[in-house]
Amino acid sequence: MYTLSLTLGDIMVIVWFAIIIFAAAIEALSMDLTSIWFSGGALLALIIAAIFGDRPGSMVAQIVVFIVTSGAMLIVLRPILQRHLKKNDVRTNADSLVGKTAIVLKRITPDDRGEVRIEGKIWSAVANETLEPEAKVEVLAISGVKLVVRKFQ
Repeated sequence: MYTLSLTLGDIMVIVWFAIIIFAAAIEALSMDLTSIWFSGGALLALIIAAIFGDRPGSMVAQIVVFIVTSGAMLIVLRPILQRHLKKNDVRTNADSLVGKTAIVLKRITPDDRGEVRIEGKIWSAVANETLEPEAKVEVLAISGVKLVVRKFQ
C-alpha cells in the first residue's frame, strides 16, 4: 500500500498555487485590478517554496515575499494601469454629449422643460435658470431622456 507523505514545503506549494487561482478568479469576476497582484505575490512565494522547501526560514521568507510583492504591485502598478485603461475609455452615444454646446430652441425655465439642438438632434432639456431661444448652453449631464444644461460661459 502506498502512503502519501507531504512535507511542509509541499503543502506550501499547494497553498500558494491555490492563492494564485483564487485571487485570479476574484479578479476575473471584479475586473477592479485589486486581487490580481496577490496572484503575483503568491507566484513568487510559490517559487521560493518549491526551491527551498522545508529549510529553516523558508516559511517566513515566503510570507514576507508574498506581502511585500503583492503590496508593492498593488500600490505601484494598479494606478498606472488604471490611468492607462481609463485613457482608452471612449464615451459613446449620449454620454459623449456631456460638456458640449447646444442651442436652445424652446424656452427653458426652472419649472418647465424646453428643447435644445445638439449635433443636429433635438433633445428635451432642463435648467436651473431661464434660457431663451437661440441661447448657447452647455450640457452638464443627462437625466433620463433630458439634457441638464446651463447658460454657456
